[in-house]
Amino acid sequence: MNHLRLITLAVTLFTLCIISSMSFAPARLAFAQGTDTETATGEPTATLTVTPQPTRDNYLRPLIVVQSYKASVSDITPGREFTLEIKLGNEGKDTATNIVAIFTSGDFFPRETGGVVAVDDLVPGDKQKITQPLTTAFDLWGKTVASLPVTVNYTDPTGAAFSESFTITFPIAWGRIVSYATPTPTPTVTPTAFLRPQLVITSYESDVAQLEPGGQFVLTVNVQNLGQATAKQVTMILGGGGATGDGGSGTSQPPGGVSGGSGDLTNFAPLESSNVQSLGDLPVGGALTADQNLIVNVSTNPGAYPLKISFTYVDNKNTIFTDDQVITLLVYGPPKLEISFYRDPGAFPAGMPNMLPLQLVNLGRKSALLGNMKVTGEGADFSNNVILIGNLDAGGFFPLDATVIPYQAGALDLTITVSYTDDFNQTQQFVQNLSLEVIEAPIEGPGFEGEPGTEGGVEPPTAPESFWQKVVRFFRGLIGLDSGVATPEIPGEMPPPGSEGVPVGPPLKGP
Repeated sequence: MNHLRLITLAVTLFTLCIISSMSFAPARLAFAQGTDTETATGEPTATLTVTPQPTRDNYLRPLIVVQSYKASVSDITPGREFTLEIKLGNEGKDTATNIVAIFTSGDFFPRETGGVVAVDDLVPGDKQKITQPLTTAFDLWGKTVASLPVTVNYTDPTGAAFSESFTITFPIAWGRIVSYATPTPTPTVTPTAFLRPQLVITSYESDVAQLEPGGQFVLTVNVQNLGQATAKQVTMILGGGGATGDGGSGTSQPPGGVSGGSGDLTNFAPLESSNVQSLGDLPVGGALTADQNLIVNVSTNPGAYPLKISFTYVDNKNTIFTDDQVITLLVYGPPKLEISFYRDPGAFPAGMPNMLPLQLVNLGRKSALLGNMKVTGEGADFSNNVILIGNLDAGGFFPLDATVIPYQAGALDLTITVSYTDDFNQTQQFVQNLSLEVIEAPIEGPGFEGEPGTEGGVEPPTAPESFWQKVVRFFRGLIGLDSGVATPEIPGEMPPPGSEGVPVGPPLKGP
């Protein structure tokens, strides 16, 4: 009986649970859908809406690449027109939309499209070819490879933007003759290579050995046409410049002339003419010489200075060219020296030592560091003729008293050399020549100082002594008088005692 009651109670509870779950199901559904529900009083209540976001296991995006490219011609030369063909492919995992290819000017110039090409949408793994007409730039002379930057912009289906950059390169063909194959058995086409003039300064020189601040000189430039076409209406612009405007077809001179007023002429300025010269026409392989009078600026310090020179000209098609070149000029700052006698040296007798009163003066505006000063000459012996000077202030002087012994009478040429180191650490010499007058040495005779019979004196001549003169001297000695040999009288000297007109003193007493 109890078991029956328990079973009846369990069935009743189970039935009530089912009924309650069915009654609350609409409310849970309304809450999940974000609808408003009403309370027992009839007032609406707000419910929270939860929208699940879809998740992606892998990030998927399109990826545009350049699979291949080629030119419509087999050789590319400056000024050549051709068509570029590029094959684009989508290597990504999503569709690429709004594809735009942009070609940047540089070594190549885009034609007809303005450098922008639109591409159809590419699904993953799809490919598409695009073409762009191009013209090779004229300023590729000297280059072996030319490059073309390409940028591809695109989006994915959700609007996310992407961009890829590529660089396409082509070799430049110089002077090659290439035959183009044709689909029919017709004669091959031999294109003509682009030929242009090319002016080069092969050498240059000045009429002054060393350029100094404030010095004037003539610059000579040797120019040669090393190109493959005639250069017409050649103009040389010192300091740099170019043509203003472009020469149209049939014009004999580029409109607007040339621009040379903005050239760099700080250190070297033109004289007697402007910095622009017309040189005429120059054929292939031809050469010409151009001269320009210049002056070095007084404020220019010693050193090496580049000087820009431009050549403007046209070819047979009136295409304007400008060739810029640079030469180097050296400016020196040597010391300003002068060598002279600080007093009148007079005439130098031959065969006798004489002193040279030499003096070195610094006439420059700054001090000079000098080496040895040396005096030499042909036909003479020198001593004490080399001296070290060192630093000599502006306006300062330095003496040198050398000794010279000339060999013979006449003009004696002296060479004075002063060594120093220039601004380029090279040993240089300042040389100056002076002249002296050399006379004959005087002949010595009676009346010169010195004891008779000794070195440096004059021994007077003596007459032969007779027998009676010897007897007289004997008796003179006996009586205490002078018994020496008589000497001849010398003008200006007093005759010895005992001579005529000279009294004789008392005899000397013996011991």
